[in-house]
This record gives sequence, C-alpha cells and structure tokens, in this order.
Amino acid sequence: MGVNKSKAETDKGSRMISTVVSPAVQLWLRSQVEAVETLQFKLMGRDRQILRGYIPTVSIAARRAIYQGLHLSQIQLDGTNIRFNLTQVFKGKPLQLLEPIPVTGQLILRESDLQASLDAPLLSNALTDLLNTFIKSYNRPDQYPPLNESEINWQQITIDGERLTLKGTVTKEATREIPIMIDAGIQLATPQQLRLHPLQIHINAQQPPITLEHFTIDLGSEVDLEELTLTPGQLICRGCIRVIP
Repeated sequence: MGVNKSKAETDKGSRMISTVVSPAVQLWLRSQVEAVETLQFKLMGRDRQILRGYIPTVSIAARRAIYQGLHLSQIQLDGTNIRFNLTQVFKGKPLQLLEPIPVTGQLILRESDLQASLDAPLLSNALTDLLNTFIKSYNRPDQYPPLNESEINWQQITIDGERLTLKGTVTKEATREIPIMIDAGIQLATPQQLRLHPLQIHINAQQPPITLEHFTIDLGSEVDLEELTLTPGQLICRGCIRVIP
C-alpha cells in the first residue's frame, strides 16, 4: 500500500508540473518576446524540487525571436537556480522570478538580424549614445557637437571578418542630411569588456575622420562573456548574464 501511495503521489506531482507549472513557464517565456518562430524548453529537476517553487535548470532553444525590437536568429540558453512564485501560479497568476538567475548560453546574430533591428529604439538609441561617447572622448566639441536620437537615422550595418561597419545620416536644420559611418574592429578584452580597435568615425566628407585607439566598452558586472566572434555576415556570442527580476 505504501508503494502504491508513493507512486500515486509521484504521478499527481508529475501531472501538476505538466498541467500547471510547464504551461506557466512557457507563457512567461513567450511574454518576454514580441514574436518567436519556434520555442522549446525543458525543465530539469526532481518533481519535489519543482513543486516547492525551485527549478534547478531550464534549457531553452528558440529560433527567429524578436526581443524589444531586436531580431535574434538563434538562441540556446540554460537558466539555473530558478525560484518562482509557485503558490500564485497554482492560483492562476503569472509566473514571476523571485531571485536573480544566472543564464548561460549562445546567441547568434546574423547581419540580417542587426539590419532588421536598426529601427528598434533599444538598439538605435544605444548606438547614438555610443557615438556621443566617441565624440566626447575625441574632445573636440567645437568640431563635433553631441547628437540626439532624433537627428540620426541608422540605415545599414555590415559584418566583415572581425570588423563591423555602421552607416547612417545625421539630419541638421530639418532638410540637410550628413552621412555618418562608424568602422570598428571588435574583440573581447575581458569577460566584462569589449575592445574596439581600430575605430574610426566619419562625419561629413569635408571633415577628417575621428580616430580612437583601443576604445573599451564596459558591459557591466552582470555580464561574463567567454566568446565574441565575428565572421562574415554574423556575430556569435557565448557566455553568462545575470537576469534581475
């Protein structure tokens, strides 16, 4: 009788996971993206762990996802040590993370993904902020004044080997458009830093380009990259990021 009771409890726990927890996880994952062509995930852990609101590992594979306007061809991620609001999930509430979680994996960005993402405010504003940082580092405000988001239209991005080239136009006085181009080599300096070298910014053919040596971008303490590889037409990124609820 004890064996049968234990098996019945196990079966009940498995059913609760498959009918309540798994759909809640899937709904939460889909809510994080605007669109996704395919999304697969797998919960890894014992039933008793999951039914206490703890998932040791979630493996995620997605293709052609859009996150905040960013197009992503291929994503492979593993989230670990996930604690969530199990009691509320059983009451029909959306799943919520209760603690930061480390997420490791690989992200492939194709040139076409980046091109399709240029209109996304998350990317276009970040590129404009980065450009203004370049200009400020050059320390020639009389020649190159700061620009705002409304003045720049990013139009084309290309990846060629270890170099990335970004082109756009700067609109001045409502009607005058000035071509702009950023050309940079990109390497991983440390797990938290990118090195751009060599780096040139061309603003207007009548002015000499801005040339900066060994410019470093700090990605923050929540990032721990192992690989950043540029090959013709695509960028491959592998590492870990800490997701804050």
